[in-house]
Amino acid sequence: MNHTGISRRGLLAASAAGMLSAASWAKAPERAALRPFRIYAVTFRGMTDVEKGFEEYFASRKIPVQIVYRDLNRDATRLGAFIQEIRATRPDLVYTWGTSVTLGIIGAQDEVDRSAFINDIPVVFTMVASPVLAKIVPDTKSSLRNVTGVAHVASTEAQILAMSAYRPFQSLGVLYTPTERNSVVVVEEIRKLGHTRRFTTVERTFRLDTARKVTAEGARDLVRELKAGGAQWLYLPPDSFLGTIAQDVIIPAAMELGLPTFASTEQLMQAGALSGLVGRYYSIGQFTAHKAEQILVHRQAPSSIPVETLKRFSYQIRMSAAEKLKLPPPLPMFNYAELIEDERGRS
Repeated sequence: MNHTGISRRGLLAASAAGMLSAASWAKAPERAALRPFRIYAVTFRGMTDVEKGFEEYFASRKIPVQIVYRDLNRDATRLGAFIQEIRATRPDLVYTWGTSVTLGIIGAQDEVDRSAFINDIPVVFTMVASPVLAKIVPDTKSSLRNVTGVAHVASTEAQILAMSAYRPFQSLGVLYTPTERNSVVVVEEIRKLGHTRRFTTVERTFRLDTARKVTAEGARDLVRELKAGGAQWLYLPPDSFLGTIAQDVIIPAAMELGLPTFASTEQLMQAGALSGLVGRYYSIGQFTAHKAEQILVHRQAPSSIPVETLKRFSYQIRMSAAEKLKLPPPLPMFNYAELIEDERGRS
């Protein structure tokens, strides 16, 4: 699958083709009467539609799996115990959700000492924004090790172009969590794009408490600072903590200031953003399961399976927010954008 670019039609909405859960117990190719494949899944912030799509893919394909879920709950200190459990139970596959979890389980690709990480069990990651920049893989064509996976966001450049197509800008505001690697690498890329595309970035990070835990304290003030600093858009990066307060704190604060918001993920779009170039979490889960199937059923080496993202993303526009901000989308966008009408009248 090719990475998404921006064109008039390129933004057309489309989708890509402990707890214990069993997706299916029917026959699978070359697997009849054998035990189910055992998958050890580590999530970052609980169950999402990604896991729903992941499980239902196996059920639809009649591939028997047993999935043991472990949730990090944003606490990196739990990773050591998860790694010990993986080594003790020897699952057929390890599933990791997000950049922080993936790096915690398999380490960076240039890690000198990999003995503290999982190397000898196949790993499939999902919901990683920039696997190359995060040093999970050296290249999307091959990880050169026992891992493959799925990136969940459109390219940063495609998102910048999508924002500019709606409303041209010279200054972009970004609010993110400094301890989330997913967000940090995206912001680094935005800075570089700012140099080549001639826009400035106004950045703020969420505050950390004395234990270096991210906190929502002062979040509304941070949005006001971005606006005062000249931001013409507020970009919402693929940031898990941001996702927990976007709907109740960040987006309402931006709306009060007349600051349009652009979502990088489906979760942030659902939180009330004005617009976004997003992939469906369910489809991301299904695509991740497809890669797992290649490893488990078809016996392909993870290093031979390219790291990919969805082929197409949906350019979504929330009409109630557009009306409140007095920022109607340009007429050509009505030919390809997905117009969102809020069921509960969120604006």
